[in-house]
Amino acid sequence: MSTDPSSPPVPVRPRRRGGRELLELVLDDGTYVSWDVPPVQPRASARYAAELVRAAERSGADEAVVTGEGRLRGRRVAVVAGEFGFLAGSIGVAAADRLVAAVERATAEGLPLLAAPASGGTRMQEGTVAFLTMVKISAAVAAHKAAGLPYLAYLRHPTTGGVFASWGSQAHVTVAEPGALVGFLGPRVYEALYDQPFPEGVQTAENLHAHGLLDAVVEPERVADVADRALGVLLAPAPARVPALQDGDALPAGELPDVPAWDSVLVSRRRERPGIRRFLRYAARDVVALHGTGAGESDPGLLLALARVGDASCVVLGQDRRGQTPDAPLGPAALRAARRGMALAGQLGLPLVTVIDTPGAALSVEAEEGGLAGEIARCLAELVTLRAPVVSVLLGQGTGGGALALVPADRVVAAQHAWLSPLPPEGASAIVHRDTGHAAEMAQQQGVRVADLVRDQVVDVVVPERPDAAAEPEAFCRRLGRVVEAEVARLVGQDAGVRLAARHERYRRLGRAG
Repeated sequence: MSTDPSSPPVPVRPRRRGGRELLELVLDDGTYVSWDVPPVQPRASARYAAELVRAAERSGADEAVVTGEGRLRGRRVAVVAGEFGFLAGSIGVAAADRLVAAVERATAEGLPLLAAPASGGTRMQEGTVAFLTMVKISAAVAAHKAAGLPYLAYLRHPTTGGVFASWGSQAHVTVAEPGALVGFLGPRVYEALYDQPFPEGVQTAENLHAHGLLDAVVEPERVADVADRALGVLLAPAPARVPALQDGDALPAGELPDVPAWDSVLVSRRRERPGIRRFLRYAARDVVALHGTGAGESDPGLLLALARVGDASCVVLGQDRRGQTPDAPLGPAALRAARRGMALAGQLGLPLVTVIDTPGAALSVEAEEGGLAGEIARCLAELVTLRAPVVSVLLGQGTGGGALALVPADRVVAAQHAWLSPLPPEGASAIVHRDTGHAAEMAQQQGVRVADLVRDQVVDVVVPERPDAAAEPEAFCRRLGRVVEAEVARLVGQDAGVRLAARHERYRRLGRAG
């Protein structure tokens, strides 16, 4: 056992539930219908054939997976679940065929798919052929997602090997059982090969969540709640009309107060100013927080979620003012998490809402070596070419490349005291005047305030602050939510090609006179 205080804690493993037991817990009572047909096993040695018979007798299952459909809070869903009691949930040819048939049927019938693997990985008794079934399982899941259908995964104890590396790692939303062993490498195999135990606590759901590989760790009793919220966003119909705004929700361009730029900068820096979290609390529902890049990184400066803003389902990615500190500014991992959100919007055909609120991205060796500049470039390229509708929100500070990375959009909404600048005004002053004393002057000259951004056709809609958002956080966030909902609804009915062409032209003409 490790004595290093920085090591992951030693896990407490959960009680194993069978696949059918889990489905009974998650699905509405009495709604599960099996899709399984008797498996056709490959030619087997007498010893393996006897193992299959014993496995069926002990587990009460005829293979390592069960498949079917049911109702989840009244909504029809397809389900596939591992039966660990059958040869440790290992996947051979027959199990893979059953999985693929179920995924393909879900795709053909337009059903969301909930997967709940529990497996030791590939079935060693069937060797390389079983190993290669990962390819066809992954292909079936990829086709399901390419059809724009939701794929949700609940990783149970244990999920390892080829199962984790195929259908366990491809979901739009991935959560896991508390204490579950989740990992590619089997600890017993590692110990046999290297004559030492694999470090405890690494392959746990909690540790993988901390490293941005899982969206949440959720008890089995809560899986239905999480899946219901996610599907409530992913399957909601697009708004049928553009909702009417209330009086005072948006400021007409001719009525923008002539506020000095530096005043807005100071207002935007108030600790009490509402950020992305309060926006989601007051202006959204069915919020499902996603975590990390899915590739081993997370950054508290970027919040990613599925949510409904009014009646508009969206992928929301926003810079979290609470998660950015002088010691931990916005880093490259935050932009990689943002790109995950962009990819989700594209795959699912959901509108994307980006929220900009940053004092600036990290200026450090780690940021340089982590590829910050490249991530900014990739965010810009992906936003400009994303086929999904995009609404960008300038919520507070908008400093530098970290802010710019989330700006490109079909429509840009701004809080009255938000601003956008290539550097903080103090930095611009240092470059031009070799001191920071001219920050207010530089902010005014550079045209960073909302009134200037409206004049320059960067911002389309301004949401008033009375007198600033920190003084009325709930009322302000609700106003902003109504404006965002209306902007999203306005975009979803447009032809994607026309919308993309207009987005491209928007930035081509930027800065031209007239």
